[in-house]
Amino acid sequence: MKPLQTPFALQQALHAQGIVTSQADALSPLNRLASLEQADGQSLAFLSDRRYLRQAQRSAAGVILIPQNLLADLQPCSAHLVVVDQPYQVFARISQWVAALIETQRQAQHAPAAAALAIHPQARIAPDAWLGPGVVVGAGSHVGAGARLEAHCVIGRDCHIGAGSRLYPHVVVYDDCSMGDRAIVHSGTVIGSDGFGFARGADGWIKIAQLGAVRIGDDVEIGSNCSIDRGTLEDTVIEDGCKLDNLIQVAHNVQIGAQSVLAACVGIAGSARLGRRCLVGGSVGILGHLSICDDVTITPMSLVMSGIDKPGVYSGSSPLMAHRDWEKSAAIQRSLPEWRARLRALESLSKNKSNP
Repeated sequence: MKPLQTPFALQQALHAQGIVTSQADALSPLNRLASLEQADGQSLAFLSDRRYLRQAQRSAAGVILIPQNLLADLQPCSAHLVVVDQPYQVFARISQWVAALIETQRQAQHAPAAAALAIHPQARIAPDAWLGPGVVVGAGSHVGAGARLEAHCVIGRDCHIGAGSRLYPHVVVYDDCSMGDRAIVHSGTVIGSDGFGFARGADGWIKIAQLGAVRIGDDVEIGSNCSIDRGTLEDTVIEDGCKLDNLIQVAHNVQIGAQSVLAACVGIAGSARLGRRCLVGGSVGILGHLSICDDVTITPMSLVMSGIDKPGVYSGSSPLMAHRDWEKSAAIQRSLPEWRARLRALESLSKNKSNP
């Protein structure tokens, strides 16, 4: 990250996370967060894994957050070492605090110019919400306190955008859809587009009207260019705390349980149900009308063709199986050329014996 125009005190940043430590009292102000490799004397970095001890030893960071169990291994060190529980989590929360500080500085320097907005008279916009140029908000919609809608966002009729949410430029939310507080939606994402529903008729395909909506919980982040389809009759649901990467397709009537994380290019077909705290790797495909229980991890490029009712790690595509079984199967597949050669040698030997 670029250096901050106004440096911050580490003690202030830690105190914002409810952490009080005298180790940070006398430290010089810091002006950026950085990795161990890229840090300089005014940077804050962190160490949470023994594998990076060598990088930390060489780092020019001004301050390194470190857990107690690694402290002895890193001394002596040129950086000031501040002991905290869970340095990675503390660093993540400080990053949010610094991001808010950067945003405050930007707003102070760049007040929004007059913008051509299209806000329906029956829309309700919180006094402290921020609307960028070209934003559209339909009748009956509500934009909550402190929400930020960047340039050219379009909010349909009877929608709800929760307090503290941020929608980046060119996000589209169709009619009747809602998201909770502190949502983050990146550019190009469409929420509430029609589900892919058609009935075959004698003369072609007959469109099935998509009469449901999309309901998104609190603290959900959705990456760029995702498509979240509205339900056919009931709603498509993404529960609290879910994190979706870029280029994800969530079809109609899908339900995603709280705190689940989906990596890029995941595709979930209609009416599938994903449990809580699931981790779905990149480019995974999940077929429709199946259920996946809580606490399931699906590794990248897998294809889920049947329901999963037992927590664990799953891999593969033909068919999906428990991860340990998949590893054994993969090992067997790697050995197939050798076994084929041995089988041919045995067949040749047997043939020679039977035909002296």
